[in-house]
Amino acid sequence: MNDKVPVVVFVGQPNCGKSTLFNSIAGYKAQTSNFPGTTVTHVHSEVLWKGKIYSIVDLPGTYSLSPHEPQEKVVLTHIFKEKPDLIVNVIDASLLGRSLELTLELLELEYPMVVVLNMIDLARKKGITINPEELEKKLGVPVVKTVATRGFGTDNLMATIENALKLKIRPTAPHYSREVEKRIAEVMDILPEDFPVVANKRFTAIKAIEGETLAVDKFISEHNLAFKRELDRLRQEISALRDAPAYEVISAERHHLALKIFEDCCRVTRPKISAIDKLDNLIMDPVLGYFFLLVIFAGMFYLIFKVGSPLETWLLQPWETIKSTIENQFGHSLLAELLIGLVQGIGGGIAIVFPYFIPLLFLMGFLEDAGYLARASFLLDAFMHRLGLHGKSVPMFILGFGCNVPAIMATRILESRRDRIVTALLIPFVPCAARTTIILALIAFLLGPWWALGFYFFNFFVIAILALILKRWFKYDSPGLILEIPSLKVPSLKSIWQKIYFNLKEFVSFAWPILIAGSVLLSFLSYLQFDRVINAILSPLVSGLLGLPQSLGVTLIFGFLRKELSLLMMFQALGVGYGQLMAAITRTQLLTFVTFVTFFIPCLSTLSILWKELGKKVALMSVVLNLSAAVVVSWLIRLVSSLF
Repeated sequence: MNDKVPVVVFVGQPNCGKSTLFNSIAGYKAQTSNFPGTTVTHVHSEVLWKGKIYSIVDLPGTYSLSPHEPQEKVVLTHIFKEKPDLIVNVIDASLLGRSLELTLELLELEYPMVVVLNMIDLARKKGITINPEELEKKLGVPVVKTVATRGFGTDNLMATIENALKLKIRPTAPHYSREVEKRIAEVMDILPEDFPVVANKRFTAIKAIEGETLAVDKFISEHNLAFKRELDRLRQEISALRDAPAYEVISAERHHLALKIFEDCCRVTRPKISAIDKLDNLIMDPVLGYFFLLVIFAGMFYLIFKVGSPLETWLLQPWETIKSTIENQFGHSLLAELLIGLVQGIGGGIAIVFPYFIPLLFLMGFLEDAGYLARASFLLDAFMHRLGLHGKSVPMFILGFGCNVPAIMATRILESRRDRIVTALLIPFVPCAARTTIILALIAFLLGPWWALGFYFFNFFVIAILALILKRWFKYDSPGLILEIPSLKVPSLKSIWQKIYFNLKEFVSFAWPILIAGSVLLSFLSYLQFDRVINAILSPLVSGLLGLPQSLGVTLIFGFLRKELSLLMMFQALGVGYGQLMAAITRTQLLTFVTFVTFFIPCLSTLSILWKELGKKVALMSVVLNLSAAVVVSWLIRLVSSLF
């Protein structure tokens, strides 16, 4: 009996809805965004379907199987090493003509395959009618229609996958012009017996022709110099056919074939200009676009405050009552201190984080799913270049608002190590969702929403200054941004909820227990007066340079685990309730402390991923840069704020 679990890989171009479809089938495993390279490595899930287990893998979005970009290398490496049982090629049905070029490359592998026409509803809106039966004939593989955001077609897809695995039908590779096919056959004939064949001889021959790079040619020369000479001759013959490099000739033939299939299988009518199309034209306007950008993000943070502020007030009251009851019942005993620490840890998560965290996640998910964040990236591209940043860095900074860790991982799609390092060094300065929540809960709640908005703009100003400094440090020579803008659409509430669930689950399972444990530990240290030792050591920085209460020094230790912990635990360190904070510190001290913690050294998880991705030197550089910026900027905030 064969108990082998079938391996199914999802492959597709960026923004085709591949990860959303994967999530719909496998549960919420992958972070989906309208940015190329969101799934930087592969995401794996075990799926039970009609009593049988399937191993489903979501690979990064890729435009081709030519290993130039990092995500393309991940796709190729995984396919060739793991040798999946089936490839699911996910296609944006509204961009079928262009998407079929990758499909034709996948067919050349001659692996069992299923083609998915995702976003079929969007294709119809654009006036594109696809005949799936005709497309099946042309490609020689099953074709399934889906709308991933609504879960439409997923059952049919799984049934088709099951059937395709049983039949093991291998597709026939596409054929190009007679002249090109003749040269491909000649390369296949002269392949040395010991030459490493990838997938099959035909695919290997095509990639050998296309691989006109120093690394590829060096490998071939070292393997067999005589083969290299014959390969160069055949490349020149192909090049002479169209007066272009051989790889461009094959690419052009693949493009022509894709368009021919599209014309034979599709009927296109003139679509009506919808209200969404008119809105899209406005928000992408070279002038009005920046106005809408400002209004949207300012409105977003103001709305979060208006929702979160009354909820925070309402949720704080029960925990203040519980705290007072404990103090009355047990006095200042060890048990009382530990119980108060427990209450403040639980209450901090519920009353401060949740009223702001959930609305923030909802609105960020809404803008992302609607396709607006990719448009914001495009609008900000020119500005980013002036700062010495690659245009592709924009999506990473926007991802950083959710969490800095996946944002740093996403820097893998940047070709230059210089661009990766600079972007990764600046990402920890972007307030993640957790820090944003605390900023809104403290500054906006205690000082007003415009103070919080001003703090955000100041945060961006600091990032811009640091970018200019790093531009002088690192030589800058980066190309512009090439970004596929997804269609503007009405977001899926299901998709947004999945994003909220993913981030909320992370907070509840990881950050909140640390907050509770840290709060209890701080109460214990306070009872033993050990916190005074830590505060005394940090006093030159905390109370001397920054002018803060000495008791806040101990909170910085917890900030290394999670930055928001420092901000949440300041109440306990000062010995006040949430409603009495402004009686214990001044406005200047609040702004100084929030600034210092926001720019303080990256949290443990962020620092770990920096070390893993770019090495210990870059991680150490990040610590020095963040700490230096935190000290200088917070000192300036103290100085300026004290004047008003």
